[in-house]
Amino acid sequence: METANRWIHLYNLAFRAWGPQAWWPARTPFEVIVGAILAQHTAWRNAEQGLGHLRAVKALTPRGMASLPPARLAHLIRPAGTYRTKARTLRAFLAALRRDFGGSLRRLLKEPPPTLRPWLLAIPGIGPETADCILLYAAGSATFVADAYARRILARHGLIPFGSSYEAVRGEALAHLPPDAAMHGELHALLVKVGKQFCRTRPRCAACPLAPDLPRGTPVTPSVSGRRPAASGPPPPLPSIGAEPWPT
Repeated sequence: METANRWIHLYNLAFRAWGPQAWWPARTPFEVIVGAILAQHTAWRNAEQGLGHLRAVKALTPRGMASLPPARLAHLIRPAGTYRTKARTLRAFLAALRRDFGGSLRRLLKEPPPTLRPWLLAIPGIGPETADCILLYAAGSATFVADAYARRILARHGLIPFGSSYEAVRGEALAHLPPDAAMHGELHALLVKVGKQFCRTRPRCAACPLAPDLPRGTPVTPSVSGRRPAASGPPPPLPSIGAEPWPT
């Protein structure tokens, strides 16, 4: 199978097993940005608590957050961990937004990806993974989030070398996947699901829906039960826009 088709095949296997994941869980693009920053190095449930505190004081808008004293902002996002650092990142983002776009998030998100991504990466505390989450889920740009789950899964499936850098994996993905933001968003969410449930440090390949894509000769480790889960009916319905199986 051609390399491009293998990437699409991997997506199709996961999508047919679980269907759309409804990521990113946010109400507005600004909430996506804040959530992406708060989710750094912590579980989503912790970031969600911080978002809830900000929402309760009407600080999930650029103007509302900018009105908070620094110590108050840090206190509100404390459940997300490293809260002082993340508060500085949020304030740096707001300062850059005000300086370069007059505080207009709409103007910022209209920037093309080749301009927007470097702008985000120039903000202290925003790295490639956070920037790509913002590009994908807030700006609706087709980009690949090459997080640790994705790199581990893709390497075990022989699509990238082990130890590949974030940027190298992102480049490979963008070269082999259609430029469809909805598909990229679903793929990111699905790979996180696979990574959490099956492709762990000690993989559970026998139970994983992606097992048919493993290179020939790859040992398939048994799951805890030693069996793959039985099918529970027809596959879920497919979304009507963007995120759907692709021809292989």
